[in-house]
Amino acid sequence: MRKKQHPLSGAIYSELGDGLVRVDKNGQFGIFRGDGRYVEGELTFADQHMLNWVGGPALAPRRSAPTEMVTD
Repeated sequence: MRKKQHPLSGAIYSELGDGLVRVDKNGQFGIFRGDGRYVEGELTFADQHMLNWVGGPALAPRRSAPTEMVTD
C-alpha cells in the first residue's frame, strides 16, 4: 500500500485499497476516493493531486531506454 506525506501541509495520505485514501492531519482524519470525492471523517478536504497519486491507478513498471544510439 502506498503512503506519502504532503510536503507543505504535513498530512499523511495512506492507500486503503479499492480506490480509497485516508488522510491524517493534526489528530483528525478523512477518507476520500482517489478522484477526490469525500467519503467520511472530520477532514472534508484534501489535495486532489495527492489523492490521485496515492489512491489512483498504479503506473506500469518503468522500462530502461536504450543506452546506445541505433543508426541505419
